[in-house]
Amino acid sequence: MRLDDARGFVFDVDGALVHRGADFRAEPLPGAVEVLERIRASGRPLVLFTNGSHMSPEAFAEGLTRDGLPVSARELLTPVCSAITYLRRRHEGRRVMVFGSDAVRDRMEAEGMALTEDEDAEVVFVAHVDQVDLDRMERAARAVASGARLLTANYLRGYWGANGVIFSRGAMVTAGIAKVTGARAVVVGKPSRAAVDEISERLGAPARDLVVVGDDIGMDIALGHLGGSRTILVRSGMSGSVDLDDVSEQQRPHEVVDGVDELLPWL
Repeated sequence: MRLDDARGFVFDVDGALVHRGADFRAEPLPGAVEVLERIRASGRPLVLFTNGSHMSPEAFAEGLTRDGLPVSARELLTPVCSAITYLRRRHEGRRVMVFGSDAVRDRMEAEGMALTEDEDAEVVFVAHVDQVDLDRMERAARAVASGARLLTANYLRGYWGANGVIFSRGAMVTAGIAKVTGARAVVVGKPSRAAVDEISERLGAPARDLVVVGDDIGMDIALGHLGGSRTILVRSGMSGSVDLDDVSEQQRPHEVVDGVDELLPWL
């Protein structure tokens, strides 16, 4: 695949550019640093879109840089970024109940979101949570049953970790609220139209001119297809053992590599 005409690049993080140990420290995969450097040297923009929603882009970038993958905060996107933009465009001024870390709540409040803990919520947004209070979930469910929109950072089963799949607790909470209310959750992380729009705005190019690289067919490759981007599946993570013959033609990536280092000759 020729990539010299691409106007920008989108990378997943865990399983595509790094593997994490049990201590959550990242180890860059072969070629990861070189690929990002080659793209930057060409003058083209790139962004790392992680579905991790427990930290700020600044914290993610700082951690990756410390662990050997130099990244700026400007090059990092999370579902919280696309959630904030989505709320501003579609639910400006509405009261939001947030399931997420203190860092996520603080950021959303600093961005002008009107947060609430009561059943008067007009939007319920679920990000990553370490623990969940059932009374709070019930208040959220009653708000949704009364008409509040249910947004979620991630509604797929998880992401690639040190010992395989790490299940998404945010998806668990979302599924619980959706089950008792019959509501359909709106995804604002990967894969979603909200994420496509956020990426295009950050990179300053239409999605059709971008290349999306990731390890998860259901998340990263699906994100690329939503925007009409070229897609590259790396076999170093979530979908490493997936038989593409079992995947519908519409869902298949445009190219498959064992690792990101194989992109270097194409750049």
